[in-house]
Amino acid sequence: MSDSSAPVARPSPLHVSPLHDEHVALGASFTGFAGWQMPVRYSSDLAEHAAVRTAAGLFDLSHMAEIAVSGADAGVFLDYALAGRLSTVPLLKAKYSLMLGDDGGIIDDLIVYASAEAEFLVVANAANRDAVVQSLVERQTGFEVQLVDLTEHTALIAVQGPAARSILEETDGLALRDDLSRGRTFDSLGYYSAMGMLWNESAVFVARTGYTGEDGFELYVDNDQAVYLWRAILESGAPHGLVPCGLAARDTLRLEAGMPLYGHELSRDILPVQAGVGRVVAADKPRFVGKDAIEAGPPEDAHVLVGLRTDGKRAPRAKYAVLRGDDTVGEVTSGALSPTLGHPIAMAFVHPDHRTPGTVLDVDIRGTRVPATVVALPFYRRKA
Repeated sequence: MSDSSAPVARPSPLHVSPLHDEHVALGASFTGFAGWQMPVRYSSDLAEHAAVRTAAGLFDLSHMAEIAVSGADAGVFLDYALAGRLSTVPLLKAKYSLMLGDDGGIIDDLIVYASAEAEFLVVANAANRDAVVQSLVERQTGFEVQLVDLTEHTALIAVQGPAARSILEETDGLALRDDLSRGRTFDSLGYYSAMGMLWNESAVFVARTGYTGEDGFELYVDNDQAVYLWRAILESGAPHGLVPCGLAARDTLRLEAGMPLYGHELSRDILPVQAGVGRVVAADKPRFVGKDAIEAGPPEDAHVLVGLRTDGKRAPRAKYAVLRGDDTVGEVTSGALSPTLGHPIAMAFVHPDHRTPGTVLDVDIRGTRVPATVVALPFYRRKA
């Protein structure tokens, strides 16, 4: 077993992205998020949201954590450390997975890329970086595997929306190379697939993934190249309607797409099946952390995640109570007035007796009971 890198000490009070000065120049408003100072918006939340649905948006996601896992046992190690079966992921493909505790609760949800032979890239949420790194270190005993935390050296830029492919194809300096792309192009790259590219002779890892419900790409590049790549994409995207987007638009986009957010729909107190992500768990694996708890399952009356739709303009928000008659039967986890659909939507955990689509409940919105109908997730699905 080889030594692992420990989490890098973080400066106080907040980390800043290598693109921070670009955001300032573009007039961004900032917010503290998971120990980082990140742009929350540049113009208006609605305009940025609409751009992603109709053209394209450019996001700085450099707060996300990247951990390289390599070595002869890398695949079987991840099979044990995470809930999914990662050892069978084909080269340059990605898989959504979960890191569970012994009690089956969710430590984090992750994207795992088979980035090279006997090498994987684990991408974790910023708020859970330390917990993920620590858990991987603790779980590596007995495996021939190396762990390297790349977060401090890696920028992540996302281009999301129907024009994303055309924009990247037209970005000067971003080039395909057969020995890196393995014959793939932006057009042929499948969903949850990746390829290596060159950006002005520097390596960039490109994946067709995202968190918006639209087609799009995420680009991992060294910090020292991030500003130049960001500017080049903005330039090529301008004729297509590309705009820079902040965390506020990203949140309403993912909510419409029914995608869970850690700390809201996912947490240490929630088992995957409750949050609708039970399919991610390869329960037939002989061993993995949390297996006994997953097999036991939650109590029969454990709350489950549902979608809610209300009318009017007052949106349910996180922590608002969900009611049936005089009883509180659940709690909202995320909610907003949907810019695309034009009415309020929310996700909530409710008692399983009230999970059936069409069930009418109430949400307590600041002392007013507002009818809410249970609906299937996602709220929005892009046209093929």
